[in-house]
Amino acid sequence: MDPNFWLERWENNHLGWHQDQAHPMLVKYLPQVVEDSGARIFLPLCGKTLDIGWLRTQGYNVVGAELSEIAVKQLFENAGVTPEITEHGSLKSYSARQINVFVGDIFDVTIDLLSSVDVVFDRAALVALPEDMRNRYAQHLAEITQMAPQLLISFEYDQNVMAGPPFSVPQAEITRLYEQNYEMSLLTDEDVAGGLKGICPAREQAWKLTKR
Repeated sequence: MDPNFWLERWENNHLGWHQDQAHPMLVKYLPQVVEDSGARIFLPLCGKTLDIGWLRTQGYNVVGAELSEIAVKQLFENAGVTPEITEHGSLKSYSARQINVFVGDIFDVTIDLLSSVDVVFDRAALVALPEDMRNRYAQHLAEITQMAPQLLISFEYDQNVMAGPPFSVPQAEITRLYEQNYEMSLLTDEDVAGGLKGICPAREQAWKLTKR
């Protein structure tokens, strides 16, 4: 997918995926994935999600990656925090207490730059990518996080009704993408209330992935 698609969505404030509260599946299932309340949690393609604010209030340290600098600026503005901004090649780093977000292409984030993370919360990254990018993304994420445990959110729906994003990533594809590196556990499989974007019926799943 052309990065300009997402940059234009942020520039034009077309944010149909942004929610005004922490994701209920994060709140409910994170304790099954991580025990340490001071853990460092990585959110790929994090946008300006309020999940970050919730994680910080729970004592977690958060590191994110986001393509849009507009989103990252809004994230820190909404948090009432002035970040320190540094450059790392093609990436910028916005950092403050308990939070560090890299701005740029997630495929430019390296294991050395990211450093160690304890858990990955992927709510909006895998489902934001078209099918031909998802295998590369899953492998890259496993590499840069050293296969840290993941709490992964996915959707299943008829893409003849709605093209996405967020895209439908069925269970068979989740298995194909992750089973080589992770033990997989389906934590929940629920109807999306009112349908996805109010357009079509959909199921939302939460997965726990742990290193083999």
